[in-house]
Amino acid sequence: MLSRRSLLFSTLASTIFFKKKLLLSHESSSKPYDKEFNRTDEDILIIVDVQNDFCPGGSLAVKDGDKIIKEINIIQEKFKYIVLTQDWHPEDHTSFSSTNPEKKVFEIKDMPYGKQVIWPPHCIIGTKGAEFHKDLNIEKANFIIRKGFRKNIDSYSGFYENDKVTSTGLDGILKSLQIKRVFVVGLALDFCVQYTAIDSAKLGYKTFVIKNATKPVDIGSSVKDTLNNFKKHKVNFGNLDGFI
Repeated sequence: MLSRRSLLFSTLASTIFFKKKLLLSHESSSKPYDKEFNRTDEDILIIVDVQNDFCPGGSLAVKDGDKIIKEINIIQEKFKYIVLTQDWHPEDHTSFSSTNPEKKVFEIKDMPYGKQVIWPPHCIIGTKGAEFHKDLNIEKANFIIRKGFRKNIDSYSGFYENDKVTSTGLDGILKSLQIKRVFVVGLALDFCVQYTAIDSAKLGYKTFVIKNATKPVDIGSSVKDTLNNFKKHKVNFGNLDGFI
C-alpha cells in the first residue's frame, strides 16, 4: 500500500503535491544511467502522464507505452529534481466521447479555447486508470502536478491548461528552484509531452525531450507535426547521451 506524506498546494489549474516521503509497494529494477551526463542543480526532469490508462490495457493505451518505464527509472537516477504530471479528469469531462455522442473518438471539436481532440474516457479521478503505472519509480519525485481536472477545459501541458492562459503553477516551482534546463519524458510524445516541452521552451528554459523515453499516440501526421514543432521552438530531441 502506497503511503504519502505531502504538502498540498492548490492553484487555479492544478493540484500540486510536494512529496516529503514516499513508500512504494513495489521494487524498482533501475540501475544508474551508464552514460556520462553533466547534471547540475539547475536541471529538472518532468515525467509526463505515465499512468495505467496510457499503457497497454488502458482505455487510451499508447503502443508500447510501458516499454519506456525502465528507461525512465534509470534516467531518474541522474536528477536531483523530478516532477510527475498526472492526467486527472472528472467522469463528465468535455473532451470525452461519452459527453460528445455526436463525435467519434479522435475527431476534432471546436471549443471556446480552440480545437479539441475527442478522447475515450480516461484517467478518471479515483480510478485505477488514473494511477501511475506500478513499475514507475515515483520515490524520487519532488512534485506531482494534476491537470485536466476542470470539467470544461482539457490540459495537455504540464504548464498550462489548453486555453494557454491558466497556469498549473509549474513555472513558479521551476523559477523558485532556479531551474535553467528542462528534460521531458513520458506519454504521449505527440500530445502531452509535446505541449509540455514547447511551453517549457516558450518560458525560456533550455528544453530537451529524451527520445528513448517517450512514445507517441501517432494520429495522422501528429508525430511529423510534433517534430516540426520541436524544431520551430528549439526543443532538443534525442537520447540523453546525445545532449552532452
